Amino acid sequence: MTPIRFEAEYGVMWDAFAEQIQVAQNGKPVDGALLAARYRRVCEHLALAQSRAYPVHLLARLETLAQDAHQIIYRRQDFGLAALGQLLRVKIPQAVRDQRMYLLAAFLLFTVPLVVSFVLALTSADFPLRVHSAQQLRNFSSMYADGKESIGRLRDGGSDVQMFGFYIFNNIGIGLRCFGAGILAGVGSAFVLLFNGLQIGTIAGYLHHAGLGHNFWPFVATHSAFELTGAVLSGAAGLRLGLSWLAPGRRSRLEALKLAAREAVLVIYAAFFLLAVAAGFEAFWSSAAWVAPWVKFTVAGLCWLLVVLWLGLMGRGAQRAG
Repeated sequence: MTPIRFEAEYGVMWDAFAEQIQVAQNGKPVDGALLAARYRRVCEHLALAQSRAYPVHLLARLETLAQDAHQIIYRRQDFGLAALGQLLRVKIPQAVRDQRMYLLAAFLLFTVPLVVSFVLALTSADFPLRVHSAQQLRNFSSMYADGKESIGRLRDGGSDVQMFGFYIFNNIGIGLRCFGAGILAGVGSAFVLLFNGLQIGTIAGYLHHAGLGHNFWPFVATHSAFELTGAVLSGAAGLRLGLSWLAPGRRSRLEALKLAAREAVLVIYAAFFLLAVAAGFEAFWSSAAWVAPWVKFTVAGLCWLLVVLWLGLMGRGAQRAG
């Protein structure tokens, strides 16, 4: 078979294969079975053309097709790690910054009651009893008492692994409440943020006033970078849902809610990722009394810096997915 006849017979398939490769390179879904079948055929054609010493331009065309297809087919065997990296490095930070107004609202709803309740707990002996029961306050004092191998725990019997499971369940539960309550016109998310800020500020002020700050602050310093940020992100996503219900614009409420859910889902991914990381630190690092406080504060500063850099800077300049 002459090179001209060879190219005329298979050229249509090569053109279709090149178009399919271009679609796959653009990140759009393609028929994987057809792609693999065409790849095998092109490899056969390339081997045949090489054995017959066909012209260089024909060999180059087939080699390019085979190489491009090989990269597409075998890059899919990275178990999704490349896609996960793209999600964490680009898509999630971009999505969080896109929701900056909701993030600011959630931040204020959480931090204002936290700061106010902290000051009131420091200056008023009665205020903590208005937020927590006397038994709860005694439990907190016991958790951060001196002489414990694992601070921040009511009982010493649980292993670090067991406590990690507990913290995961607790942290993700808070995140789900902050987000899910947003369906109640955003009021639910606002209430959860206010309530958690009030409780955390009161506990912090009470323990500091009781002379247990030297145990409490090293415990919360590191994982707070992830836990507090995760809670605020969850609340921001919930507020986004709530606004779509209250002010759907020209869309129906259902359409507006679907759009808000799509925009909020990456923010929730960020929140749950941070809350899971917080659980790991809380179980294996924060509770360790043998780690010097200055070390924990240093690591805490690095963790806060990493969170700010991740959400504030990563993904800038990268092309957004359409």
